[in-house]
Amino acid sequence: MIRVRRPGSFKAGQAVVRRDVYRCGRVWSEHALRVVADTSEALVAACPPGAQTRWPALYLKARTDGDRSVRTEAFDVMATGAWELADAVWQETELLLWKQPGAWFSVNAFYTNAGLRNWYVNFERPSVRTDDGFDTFDLAVDLVVSPGLTDWHWKDEDEYAHVRRLGIITDAEHQAVDAARDQALAMLTERSGPFADATAWTSWRWNPAWPAPRLPRPARSGEGAVAETGPQGCSGTRRRSS
Repeated sequence: MIRVRRPGSFKAGQAVVRRDVYRCGRVWSEHALRVVADTSEALVAACPPGAQTRWPALYLKARTDGDRSVRTEAFDVMATGAWELADAVWQETELLLWKQPGAWFSVNAFYTNAGLRNWYVNFERPSVRTDDGFDTFDLAVDLVVSPGLTDWHWKDEDEYAHVRRLGIITDAEHQAVDAARDQALAMLTERSGPFADATAWTSWRWNPAWPAPRLPRPARSGEGAVAETGPQGCSGTRRRSS
């Protein structure tokens, strides 16, 4: 298959930023990446340990401490719309990310010194291109796949249920995630998308000639390309009934 570089696409090696933007337009996180390839099929980007990131302070504490109860608190704070971003860096693994235009998920591969640790399907809103990279929004639930593609399991179903109750994930997004789950499993079963090139992905490693990517500018509260601001904005998110 011929993979055509899309008009206005990013160049290989270019630093870009992946942002999670809540529907009211507030930036929830930022992650600096470098482009590996940007074609009509998918955007492929990567980072090593040391890449710049920004996270909500409470969510960063949860990641640092490994405390899932604090992650729950972070989602509660998201529902209020009142959070501040804290600077951090990507740690421990090299990341290779594949995102198809219009897809409600990305396929990620994580690498340690021992090689490919696992595949990780991250369910998220379709990407919106920006001058600096792309905006999306993480939808909590994930699919973890073994390096050899032989075993898989769902991750963070409890957090997904919690953010559903908070109203962070809408009914329409929930329906899109359900459809995306089937699409991701079909891709895995059929060995399509990045799974069709599993051998090449398994042997991939970060190009040492590329410095770790940096974020292009300080975060500015309230900006975002995927805003869907309703009458209540960020605050006052309606809780769903159980």
